[in-house]
Amino acid sequence: MKAKVLVLFYSAYGHIYRMAEAVAEGARQVEGVEVDIKQVPETLPQELREKIGVAEAQKEFAHIPVASVDDLLEYDAIIFGAPTRYGVMASQMKAFLDGTGGIWSTGGLVDKIGSVFTSTGTQHGGQEATILSFHAVLLHHGMLIAGLPYTFEGQSRIDEITGGSPYGASTIAASDGSRYPSENELDGARYQGRRVARLAAKMAK
Repeated sequence: MKAKVLVLFYSAYGHIYRMAEAVAEGARQVEGVEVDIKQVPETLPQELREKIGVAEAQKEFAHIPVASVDDLLEYDAIIFGAPTRYGVMASQMKAFLDGTGGIWSTGGLVDKIGSVFTSTGTQHGGQEATILSFHAVLLHHGMLIAGLPYTFEGQSRIDEITGGSPYGASTIAASDGSRYPSENELDGARYQGRRVARLAAKMAK
């Protein structure tokens, strides 16, 4: 029986989308695992999305299906990706998770694996705070948390500016959004995807 892994993300300008694709790529390298990638609904008004350039940027991943809350029940592991907004997850992801009360009441996510990756505009813009606060939601659902261990050696690099911590993969977008994930950051995302997929496959057995 194949384990099922969902990569679920919100992305405004494409940084988290590119990380999500790398996470999914890593997960698909694990035998006996089925991987899907979906995004949560956008909540910003269309007029504002057009004004700040989000509408144009989101065309890059408009082909990715939008998830419903009930989709979460179909998976053995869920890897969540969301950018940081003032040290916490983006409101679009929080709004989606706030709709999971019915699933919580039945224990629908208990003992499923949960994992998180993120992005910030600056090096110290709250990557770890965002992931750790995100973990609180997963713990309330009874999920088992998987991070990005130091066996991914790329997170110990000091020869370049890079995201990544034991809590999860991350990228730095620059304050104007001009920087996209580096190869090291994408490697961290792939590593995290592989790790979660391996854990899900073991549990499925």
